[in-house]
Amino acid sequence: MKKRLALLLVACTAALSGALAQGGRGFLRQEWIVERGDSIPLVHILPVCVFDRPADLRRYQKLVRAVKRVYPVARAARAKMAEMEGELLRLPDRKAQKAYIREVYRQIKEEYTPVAKHMTRTEGRVLLKLIDRETDYTAYEVLREFRGGFVAGFWQGVSRIFGQNLKSEYDKEGEDRIIEQIVVYYEAGLL
Repeated sequence: MKKRLALLLVACTAALSGALAQGGRGFLRQEWIVERGDSIPLVHILPVCVFDRPADLRRYQKLVRAVKRVYPVARAARAKMAEMEGELLRLPDRKAQKAYIREVYRQIKEEYTPVAKHMTRTEGRVLLKLIDRETDYTAYEVLREFRGGFVAGFWQGVSRIFGQNLKSEYDKEGEDRIIEQIVVYYEAGLL
């Protein structure tokens, strides 16, 4: 009787762990290894962030919310930049290029002004970093290239007044490693 109960418990545990592997969270994948006729589950667990203080956890959660909100905008910026660069190379003269840039600027302004108006400072800072990550250009360089040096300088001054920096670069190995980790998790569908 005890053997049957133990066998039933082992079978239920194996079935339950398989069910969790299909739809659970907190791990990457589960594999089964057969060693000398025994099936052994091998579960690859995600790294866990541990915080000493509750304030650090809240700061991390705020960063996760910011990345979730602005990462799609940064990806759209990358797509729009690639499209613009291709179109600008195709246009014959500088006058046509300027007209095209004005038209794209108007479209971007109409589409993203409502989104930008409701962004927090943290979301704005993260967006600047993610634009640099996705396009390999800082926001200042993008403005200078497409709108001119005067406009870029003006918006850099305005951003500095509000504690931001359009020239901030993305450093995935240094200060932005947490943002990079969040982006990797977001792209993998784990957030």
